[in-house]
Amino acid sequence: MAWEISNEGNLVKCAIDGRFVAAIAPNLRDEMLAKITDGTNVLFDLSKMVHIDSSGLGVLVQVLQKVKASGGKVVLAALQPGPKIVFDITKVSRVFDIVPTVEDAKF
Repeated sequence: MAWEISNEGNLVKCAIDGRFVAAIAPNLRDEMLAKITDGTNVLFDLSKMVHIDSSGLGVLVQVLQKVKASGGKVVLAALQPGPKIVFDITKVSRVFDIVPTVEDAKF
């Protein structure tokens, strides 16, 4: 798995490519949490994420909690069918704003 994080003002964009699993989750979590300050919004581009496990879901939830506590918003974009099944089964899809494409994300 690889990821790319960029900042655009108060928006942090994170594009995840491949399998978001336990071996990678702590590194991505630490990098993302370090970038969140008051009013930070986060956009996860999941168009190239092919799999996610419970560790990956945990990272997304931790980022969501920190962003909400700082007054920001998290949007997940382009969630693919395979990972979407995991989101639906675990009911995690209920707590996130999920949009079809990166361009559909509104903050």
